[in-house]
Amino acid sequence: MDICIVGAGYVGLTTAALLAELGHSIHCIDKDISKIKLLNEGKSPIHEPGLEELLRKNQQNGKLIFSDDREACFLNAPILLIAVGTPSKPNGDTKLTALKSVFEQISRNISSHKLIIIKSTVPPSTNEWLHQYLIKSGVDATLFDIVSNPEFLREGSAVYDSFHPDKIVIGSSSASAIETVKKIYEKLNAPFIETSLTGAELMKYASNAFLATKISFINEFSRICDQYGVDINEISTSIGMDPRIGPHFLQSGLGYGGSCFPKDLDALGYAARKRRIKTDILRAVKKVNEDQVDYYINKLDKEIHGLKGKQITVWGLTFKPNTDDTRESQSVKLCEKLLQRGCSVVTYDPKVQTSRLPIEFATNMYQAAKYSHALIVATDWQQFTSPDWLKVKKAMIGNTILDGRNCLDRAEVNAAGLNYVGVGRS
Repeated sequence: MDICIVGAGYVGLTTAALLAELGHSIHCIDKDISKIKLLNEGKSPIHEPGLEELLRKNQQNGKLIFSDDREACFLNAPILLIAVGTPSKPNGDTKLTALKSVFEQISRNISSHKLIIIKSTVPPSTNEWLHQYLIKSGVDATLFDIVSNPEFLREGSAVYDSFHPDKIVIGSSSASAIETVKKIYEKLNAPFIETSLTGAELMKYASNAFLATKISFINEFSRICDQYGVDINEISTSIGMDPRIGPHFLQSGLGYGGSCFPKDLDALGYAARKRRIKTDILRAVKKVNEDQVDYYINKLDKEIHGLKGKQITVWGLTFKPNTDDTRESQSVKLCEKLLQRGCSVVTYDPKVQTSRLPIEFATNMYQAAKYSHALIVATDWQQFTSPDWLKVKKAMIGNTILDGRNCLDRAEVNAAGLNYVGVGRS
């Protein structure tokens, strides 16, 4: 099938790579000309394992092209897949400016039937509103169908997740539109969930809200374990064996971040407030996450007898490993709070070398540890989980290692003469 993908961001590029690999002809457009230029040079503007190779392969075989020609793409493709950004407003509402701009252009250019697939995460009832917008703009209702088809990808493993989905959600009032979307994904081995437009929107929010809840739960429980001398890993293993709970998203640490969980919790809470529904659990999930960084910093403060004037090394700035995304990163918030407490911060991250914060960037992980009073592992990149601890010990002034992602082997750290500190680690 010929498909025009609007938006060459994280979701748009991953989807473009998937659909081209499945045999579809993909024209991916974006208004950012520098991004298009980079893609046409065979380079990906985002770091995602396996993505660049897949994009380049399908460009070379003619299945995937990139341009900024929105008008031609809209006119020629029978299927439009929208994957533009939907960031948060300060009040928690979702900014739909980019999505509305796309629909304005669709309303001006539509002359033949279009199947419009919305991949972007949008608040409940947005797709219904977009349907009405086209009608009010004078577009004949027979010229289009709208489908809500949310993504459930994890940054850092998005390519794998694309080819091995646990489900494919399709929301629409049109049976024929649903069948067409099924054909797009028919080569994938996953169950289809058919629902309404708003049902699909809420399935996306429910998934992310529940996963964020699991993370905040285990983080709050780690604080309880911390005070009772019990290892949180034992608790996670035990409850994860219960099939009603499952083992995933039960690793304690600094908390969740990224472009999805914080934004989606805010958007869902805002949508609920508009209908005068209280969301006590969502507020608690957010509050636990906000407090988690402070809990770690306060523990470090006691361990090294004050933070003011101390140099602290932070390994990792991205919100999780295998990505270059620092949006809502707990690691970045950690650095901010350390600076506020009077520390100087030296950091190293494999993919991020700039920040708006007044912190020093080292050229490698061991250089970052030089002359520091403490080292914090803030992102669990693989290279940080089993370094040469003797080399770290030699570089540091102090000897405290704070495990911010519950990813280190305490025995290995201690064997090098370093002081392992974690939360809920007996």
